[in-house]
Amino acid sequence: MTEKIVITGTGTVNALGHSVQESWEKALNGVSGIGPITLFDDSEFPVHVACEVKNFEPDKFLEAREVRRRDRYQLLGAMAAQEAMAQSGLEITEENAPRVGTVISAAIGGITAMEQGILDINRDGPRRASPFLIPMMMPNGAAGLAGIDHGAKGPALSVASACASGQDGIGVAWMMLRAGMLDAVIAGAAEATITQIAVAAFDRMGAMSRRSVDEGTPSPFDKNRDGLVIGEGAGVLILETESHAKARGAEILAELAGYGSSADAYHITAPHDQGVGGAQAIKMAMDQAEMSLDAVGYINAHGTGTQLNDLSETRAIKSVFGEKAYDVAISSTKSMTGHMMGATGAFETIMCVQAVRNNLIPPTINYVEVDPECDLDYVPNEAREVEVNATLTNAFGFGGHNAVIAVRKYG
Repeated sequence: MTEKIVITGTGTVNALGHSVQESWEKALNGVSGIGPITLFDDSEFPVHVACEVKNFEPDKFLEAREVRRRDRYQLLGAMAAQEAMAQSGLEITEENAPRVGTVISAAIGGITAMEQGILDINRDGPRRASPFLIPMMMPNGAAGLAGIDHGAKGPALSVASACASGQDGIGVAWMMLRAGMLDAVIAGAAEATITQIAVAAFDRMGAMSRRSVDEGTPSPFDKNRDGLVIGEGAGVLILETESHAKARGAEILAELAGYGSSADAYHITAPHDQGVGGAQAIKMAMDQAEMSLDAVGYINAHGTGTQLNDLSETRAIKSVFGEKAYDVAISSTKSMTGHMMGATGAFETIMCVQAVRNNLIPPTINYVEVDPECDLDYVPNEAREVEVNATLTNAFGFGGHNAVIAVRKYG
């Protein structure tokens, strides 16, 4: 029998808060993390809102010299990893270090440093490029730095599968643990894409909401949804084999029960209109977890607030669950955090851990008018108290990437 993989620590920083508890409490209360863009001058942009991390002071947990050498996404990842490691109580020693891996993913990586580097070179010439620019840009930088920060000497990887990067990275970690390669993994994702180039590019694709702070955006699954709101942040989990966690007396928060991944092979940016690939990934995750349709009490949806994604995802869920789809509670926490791109799936996996531990489901806020084609139970506007034994969290990304993680109560 394959050994269970368990979760012993979680950490996050995002537009709602600087910890799991703060983020969870605000999510339950339907607090929006949206605000005016402050990270760059948006005066010439048609988009003026984002879900920025507020009051972020990395020099409170890293030396000032180290802060200067890291991109913003790497700093966010480091903060989340510190919280997760502290909760888990995992001690990494010279003896066990080769058996501890790091998989901190990113869809894009150090775009803040890249953009600033290009501006510096264009203005002042090539000698103005920072000697730290390459490691700041690298999408694997957060994974490498997590290994350095905590002394983990096992495999250090970053998975890049667009907005599915977080779930795919966690899934890769899960597979390495099940294969017996490792005893523990620092797994998750980080992203900081609230930059001029990213906001301009996503807006030019027609993917972004142009509403103001007071106009109720993003609004996943709502009939009048008008696009995503870009966010930033990080989510990190400590994954261990059950035997390793029990041997050291760790508190086990939940079981990471299954992982599914697929490709639409359809379009580079649009999801399959019938959600075929998403449905395939959901089925795979449930099969790996040996999870029945009746067992799933909550789905944390990808739920970006774009017309195409929300409809495709609804069809994918219906394809798998049939009539039972109407009995499953579904919510999009992106309605509060915005879309953290590669990091969003890692954060949403943490929300699933919280759901099974607390028997509470966070709401989808800004939900006003029912879309006849998106007619499932999206837990509108208010949290719900209900027994939650097993959950799924979906992530679908450009390139046709689909990844789904199954989390359930431990026991």
